[in-house]
This record gives sequence, structure tokens and C-alpha cells, in this order.
Amino acid sequence: MVSSTRPLTPGVYAATLTFFDPKTHELDIECLKKHLTHLAHAGLSGIITLGSNGEAAHLNIEERKMVTQTVVEALKSSGHGHLPVIVGSSAPSVRETISLCNDAAEVGGTHVLVLPPCYYKAAMSEDTIYKFYMDVAASSPLPVVLYSFPAVTAGIEMSSDLLIRISNGHPNIVGTKFTCGDSGKLGRVARAMDAMTPSKPQKPYWAVAGLADFTLQALVAKGSGVIAGGANVIPKTCCKVYDLFQKGKFEEAMEVQALLSAGDWPHTAAGIGGTKQVLQQFSGYGGLPRPPLGEVSSATAEALREEMQEVMDFESRL
Repeated sequence: MVSSTRPLTPGVYAATLTFFDPKTHELDIECLKKHLTHLAHAGLSGIITLGSNGEAAHLNIEERKMVTQTVVEALKSSGHGHLPVIVGSSAPSVRETISLCNDAAEVGGTHVLVLPPCYYKAAMSEDTIYKFYMDVAASSPLPVVLYSFPAVTAGIEMSSDLLIRISNGHPNIVGTKFTCGDSGKLGRVARAMDAMTPSKPQKPYWAVAGLADFTLQALVAKGSGVIAGGANVIPKTCCKVYDLFQKGKFEEAMEVQALLSAGDWPHTAAGIGGTKQVLQQFSGYGGLPRPPLGEVSSATAEALREEMQEVMDFESRL
């Protein structure tokens, strides 16, 4: 089994954004460093690079490596070099996926996050997907986290039975991210794999929500925490839900989760441009996505300011 010097722990992880110069669309490395310094001091348990929020689909191989390397170095510089860095390493073929896993290890990543192959959807039987993950896990130099996200995999839905089968199939598979939003599925996998929880952090398997708006639900289902795109803009609020649950303050946790769900939706619904717009409005940086994604309309920007104000005020008081 491949081991990481920075093991996964229960908690809140941010799926970090990637930033670009608004005129040239080149990587804005200084902005990324600034953002990581902000995230590092928010109480997060780790960082994910090159996911959907990170616009991995818009980056070439060298840019991908540069982003992850910058994140690793920024965490070290801010005194948080102990945090795990999970690197999105998804590709249509086994060969390219393994290559991305090797790239992630080369630049300091600690784990890889891998979607099921989906381009040839009709050929993707459960056995084919199982074999894909076995081949990747056998050759990846880093531990593998499964990524359940049907919205970006042509609707391919990995059932709890399949996820459990894959997770039991190779010791280098150490967890699952559930961006499918299915807390029932998460609960079934977490139970079958005896996943780590806030009260049992020593367990080897990691089962996390993939959206901030079901953080508490995932914890109640005996999950390990959350990977949240919303943690880019409201990281302390995400962590507050986790902390209250960990302390047994369930009524307070429910209140903050309700606020988090309401506050996470507007920028999520507006896409990457919406999340960056909120960062620009409230933090003074963010910029634009890389084309063909674009900035939000002025009407949407104004609506985002109004709809996000309550949760951003709460965030500022933490």
C-alpha cells in the first residue's frame, strides 16, 4: 500500500480555484499564492487542486503541475506544510490517468482524486470501471480517492455497491468524494468501509461530502467531512459547522448549516464566474475564469452581493 507523509484526516477541505490574468488569461500565480495564504489560516484540514473549481479542464499539463506546486509551496511558506494536498488527476484512459498521478507526486501532491472514465459511456460497465480503478491504483505513486460526480461524467452514476467493491479492491484506494450530493450513498459506503469520523480519526478510509450544503448531513451519516468549493469564499463558516458537530452542539450546528446552505447556493449556481465575483467583491481579488467561461452579468453580480451578504457578515465575525 502506498502511504502518504500527510495522511487524510476528518475535517473541511477547500477545492481551490485557479486564477488568471484578466487580459492575457495566463496563470496568475501571485493571486493563487495570496488565496492559499488566506485559506491556510482559516482552519482547513487540506486543499484540493485541479478539480472542477480549479478549471482543470482548461489547463495544459505544465500549467497543472505549476498550480499544484504553487499550492504546496504556499502552504509551506504559511506554516501549513503539514496539510494534505489532493490533486485532481482524471483522464479518459488508464495510461493518461497514471501519468497525471505521477505528475501530482512529482510536484508535491499527497493524494489523487480520480473520476471514472466517461467519454465512451456506452462501454463503461461496472466491471470496466472497476478494472479502470484497479489499474490506476496499482500504478499510482499516491493514494487514490474516488470521485463520484455524475454531472461531469456524462451521467455515470457509481452506486454504493460499486464504490464499496472498488474501495475493497485495492489497498491504494483510500476514500471517496461524494459530489453527487447523495448522503444516503455516502452513509452506506462510510458504514461498509468503517470510515473515519470526527470522533474516530484513526480509521483508514475517508468518505466526504463534495458540496458545502450537505456538510452536516454527511457528518450525521458517519462521514469524514467535506470538500467544499464554497470554502473558497466562506471557509470559516464551513469549518464552524464541523467544529460545532465535533463538540456535540447539534442545534447550533444545524443553524449554521442552514445559513451555509443558503449562502453557498448563489455563487455555486452562478458557476466559477460567480464564485470569483464574490471573492472580488468581498476580498478584493478573484478575476475571471478562463474562456470560454466568462464573467457574470452586472445584474447577477449585484444579486450575488445581496444574497451573499448575510453569510459573508457571519464569516467576517468568526
